[in-house]
Parts: sequence; structure tokens; C-alpha cells
Amino acid sequence: MSKSPNRLLATIFGVVYILVGLLGFTVSAGSPFFATDSGALLLGIFEVNNFHNVAHLIIGAALLFGGISSVSAAKSVNTIVGAAYLLLGLVGLFLIGTAANILSLNGADNVLHFGSAIILLAVGLGADKRVARTERA
Repeated sequence: MSKSPNRLLATIFGVVYILVGLLGFTVSAGSPFFATDSGALLLGIFEVNNFHNVAHLIIGAALLFGGISSVSAAKSVNTIVGAAYLLLGLVGLFLIGTAANILSLNGADNVLHFGSAIILLAVGLGADKRVARTERA
């Protein structure tokens, strides 16, 4: 795994996102599942609600599974999650303060989503180019 930047990144990001999802439940317990403006603050800056926490758990599980599976799986999941986070960052710019903000996003969330997108896409698209799709590293 340490020979593949994609597997290493997917595994690390997967563990981090699972921990963030679990930690999010400690601050958002008791709030509405789809709270649009009353989400709790995680680490004092990131707004989360229970739906947002579940999303973190699912994304973390996908990344972790890809990271421990194979290089091609890690490349795929890094690229897909990176693209999804890029899209979420863009859409998130227009959701803040609206009733459609079912993930309870704020500006700090958008910055984190853009940062995750850049890192995941850069590694997913740029690293491990010579690895065959069936090869395990």
C-alpha cells in the first residue's frame, strides 16, 4: 500500500472521514436530521447535521474500501469522490442560507470540500499512471 499514493491517500482520507462522521454525531445529536440552518459546529467551525454525518461515513467507507482493495479501486474512488466534492463545493456556494441546504453547509465546509477535491483529484488523476488495472500494489 505504501508504494501507491492513491491507496495511501484513500486509506488516510477514508479513516479521517469516518472519524469526522462519528465525531459529528457527538455535536449534532438531538438536532433535526436535515437541519438547514441549525446544524451543530464540529471543531467550532464546520457546520454539520445528522445527514451530513451519514454522508461523511459513506464517503469514508468508500475511500477506505478503495484504499485497502487495489490501486485501480483507489484511483477510481479518489477521482469519483474528488469530482463529487468539487461539485459539492461549487453547489455549496449557492446553498448557504437557503432551505435547500440539507447538508447544513457553511463557508468552512465549502473550503474543506474544495481542498479535499483538489487533493483527491490530483492524486487520483496524476499518480499511479503506469499501474495496470488488474495489478495490486
